[in-house]
Amino acid sequence: MRSRMTEVVVLTGCELRHQFMRTAIAAADGVSVVRSYCESVDGTALDRAYESGSQVQIDHLERRARVEEDFFGPFVRLVDDESSPVEVPRGDINDERYYEEITDLDPDLLVAYGCSIIEDPLLSAYEGRFLNVHLGLSPYYRGTGTNFWPLVEGEPEYVGATFMHLDAGVDTGDVIHQIRARVNEGDGPHQIGNRLIADAAETYPEMIRNFDDLEDPEHPAPDDHDEHYYTSDDFSDEATERLYENFEVGMVEDYLDERAERVDAVPILENPAIATE
Repeated sequence: MRSRMTEVVVLTGCELRHQFMRTAIAAADGVSVVRSYCESVDGTALDRAYESGSQVQIDHLERRARVEEDFFGPFVRLVDDESSPVEVPRGDINDERYYEEITDLDPDLLVAYGCSIIEDPLLSAYEGRFLNVHLGLSPYYRGTGTNFWPLVEGEPEYVGATFMHLDAGVDTGDVIHQIRARVNEGDGPHQIGNRLIADAAETYPEMIRNFDDLEDPEHPAPDDHDEHYYTSDDFSDEATERLYENFEVGMVEDYLDERAERVDAVPILENPAIATE
């Protein structure tokens, strides 16, 4: 039996999926969120698309917003938020003020999801005690949209989440544990993506509770794996249209028929300290 709660500070964003994650972590057994720093932005991606985006972008983001509401809205409204949220302008989390606040709180761990790049002195102060989750399976797909592009390329087996130690790079920390997206018949891209976030919210507290027992095994990715790297410049209406076309022509059904062999070809790191099905 655990003798005490593990105290954490959560660094995250302010959109519905971020509210869900921080609330879920705070509601978990054995975890106490002493404060959440929630970075705000001027409008959502959908707001920006309404101002200057194409109809393809607007349709895509409206679908995402509807499915996020289906997955996360009821939970956020019905479960008490015990994460002590504080709103912070995006990028200000590295200011001296917040560094002093966080170190004064003296949490056992810092836990990140969807926040800005963290810099020193906060990064150094919590070296080895700073967890991050990256939505994508490193090192297979890198850069931006690391769960968007596998679906554009017709490869659902590459969709997942990577838990890692946070370092000074962008999603370059040592990998601790990974989960692969669960895909069901009839899914669209947002059902797959939001189910993955829900699964990550279940995994994160387990990592926090078992932090002292986490191992650092070598990632099983073969040396000759195909590595895909994308930047924001690669996003286009054509790529988004191709995404939906893949679902219309049976990508999910093909994947489910071949799942065992396709998953075996894309090994992920599963930490022995984390329970897996």
